[in-house]
Amino acid sequence: MNNKIFAKSVQVISNDGQNLGIMPTSQALQMAMDLGLDLVEINANNATPITKIMDYGKFKYEQKKRASEARKNQKTIEMKEVWVKPFIEENDLNIKMKKVFEFLGTGNKVKIAVMTRGSKKVLARGKDAVPELFARILEIIGDRGTLESKSKPDERTKSIIIAPAK
Repeated sequence: MNNKIFAKSVQVISNDGQNLGIMPTSQALQMAMDLGLDLVEINANNATPITKIMDYGKFKYEQKKRASEARKNQKTIEMKEVWVKPFIEENDLNIKMKKVFEFLGTGNKVKIAVMTRGSKKVLARGKDAVPELFARILEIIGDRGTLESKSKPDERTKSIIIAPAK
C-alpha cells in the first residue's frame, strides 16, 4: 500500500474500475494522493504488479461489515442425541420419536444410539434386534428426516444419524 510498493512500474486501475495502464509507481502514487486516496497492490505476482486507487480504510470497513453480516446470517446445526434400548416397547419408542421430531423440527440433526451389552448381545434374537429397531425407527420417521449415516457393524454402540428433511 502506498509507499510500500517497491516495483518500478505498476498497472493502475482507477477507483471507478477503469484501467489506466502501466505507469511508473511514483506517478501512480501521485495520482492517488491528488485524489486523496490510497494506492493498493492487488496482485504482486505479475511481471508488472496490479494496483488500484481506492480508499483503503473504507474498503477494510466494508469487508469487516460483510464478514459480520455473513456470521450473523449463518445457522449452526447441533447434533442432538437420543438413546434407546434394543428391546424397547412400542409406547416408549413413540415417546422417544416425539422428541426426535421436535429436534428435527428445529433444524437439528439427531443421533439415535442403541447400546447393546451383556446378555442382549449374546441372545439369538439380540443380533437382529438393533437392525430391526432401526428399520422401525426409519419407518416411523418417514419423510420428516433423511438417513445420513449408520455406525459400523463392529462398534459396541450402534447408531444412526438423521438429518431434517429439506
